[in-house]
Amino acid sequence: MASWSSSVPPPSGEVPSAVSGGAAVEVEVAAAIDLGSNSFHMIVGRIDEGRLTIVDKLREPVRFASGLDADGNITPEAAERAIACLQRFGQRLEGMPPTRVRAVGTNTLRKARNSRNFMTRAQEALGYDVETISGAEEARLIYLGVAQTMPEQGRRLVVDIGGGSTEVIIGEGFDIVEADSLYMGCVSYSERFFASGITARAFRDAQLSAELELQSIAANYRRLGWDREVGCSGTIHAVHDIVLQNGWSEGGITPRSLKKLRKALIAGGSWEALAIDGLQPDRKPVIAGGVAILEALHLDLRVENMSPSPGALREGVLYDLIGRINHEDVRDRTIRWMQERYQVDMEHAARVEETATTLLGQVTRTWVDLDEAWASQMLSWAARLHEIGLAISHTGYQKHGAYLIRNAHLAGFSRDEQRMVAALVACQRRKLKPEYFDNVPPRLLDPVRRLALIFRLAVRLNRGRDASRPPVVVKVKKNRVRVHFPDGWLEEHPLTQAALADDSRHVAAFGYELSLHEASA
Repeated sequence: MASWSSSVPPPSGEVPSAVSGGAAVEVEVAAAIDLGSNSFHMIVGRIDEGRLTIVDKLREPVRFASGLDADGNITPEAAERAIACLQRFGQRLEGMPPTRVRAVGTNTLRKARNSRNFMTRAQEALGYDVETISGAEEARLIYLGVAQTMPEQGRRLVVDIGGGSTEVIIGEGFDIVEADSLYMGCVSYSERFFASGITARAFRDAQLSAELELQSIAANYRRLGWDREVGCSGTIHAVHDIVLQNGWSEGGITPRSLKKLRKALIAGGSWEALAIDGLQPDRKPVIAGGVAILEALHLDLRVENMSPSPGALREGVLYDLIGRINHEDVRDRTIRWMQERYQVDMEHAARVEETATTLLGQVTRTWVDLDEAWASQMLSWAARLHEIGLAISHTGYQKHGAYLIRNAHLAGFSRDEQRMVAALVACQRRKLKPEYFDNVPPRLLDPVRRLALIFRLAVRLNRGRDASRPPVVVKVKKNRVRVHFPDGWLEEHPLTQAALADDSRHVAAFGYELSLHEASA
């Protein structure tokens, strides 16, 4: 179980001005893809005079969570189902700029041991980057999707039962008060408890397991309280439709309606034999696990009446993407919060950032694999956070900083983004160790290593912590890096000269050659 609260991360999200009625920035089309553990979803939206209009929706029941083998690997059969779906999604998105598309993977991709190999194929099939998000980021985006589509006042309990995990959130307005990601889902529980049939004993075992997951959070949630109960997953929408069509509820999902649905499922005996009004065929294999989790939630959290929400993860991803397009990126707020939390020297961080981006501009014409916009963003994030490890200890502060960045909940960031920023921070001083790059996506390994060299040089040139950085010029040719200084500057700054000479030995371990030159050389 993963848990966090709004006292730890920055605010969960705000309404982008283009949506909330502020100065709208024209966005032709934007798309969000949710690679869920049960279904893959895609929505396409358009901004028109500050209002978001959904112009297309696609959903396919891939049942990704059921495609993990005993070793935790995605099976070839599950991978093929997923890739075929993404190819179809890609056809719909063809021609859209990469900055207008965001695709996120959730619990199954977090768990799968071979997710990296699958991600490579998934990106080729879709034609766009696919990122894996943490449980914390998933909950933030789920709540953002709910808050944007249900903007009423009051405190809400929000539940999303996915294929492999369940997110439970308390929020008010656009802020998260408390959130948890629990290791239980409709696919995983249906396979674990109902593979041999839908029986009373299987329901009892599944519900007890779910209550054990809820045990550590239930008392705190009941203490915090809420005014309204909202569900936003396919499971909750399906259950709501069933209990209404069968007359078991006049509105919302209640404990009484769940009890009647459970009896109907047990009477069916197996998912293949189920014949319940309102139960769609693609929902049959996973409905029992979802209902068992819902009953445990109603019992332990004392839920009285849960209503379905029109917004969920995919809507949250889309609104978050629109915020980025309109220069209201939650990642910027996250970085500022981290700087304040760890008392970063802002002026020094800004000097390192300016140096790093200046050096980047000098090498991108030669190092063409460095997309300048992406590279500049990575260097900026690393520069702003490169000294947060000092809050723990000066000794090895680059390692402490990298650990914090890699493992903290950084709202808005994907796992890969956190890993790449952590790698840059770890490489700013001392030895360059290969393990710093272990979790960097293979296709970005060489670009990130080159960024590490640029960033390391920027940190070195600002070691004096003042504005006396020399106007250096960096020239690169393949893996050779030549740094040109004004005549006589190196002799007047022997400490910097010695440090850079030592760096040349460290970067050689990665096959790079670093050399220092006077301007006249």
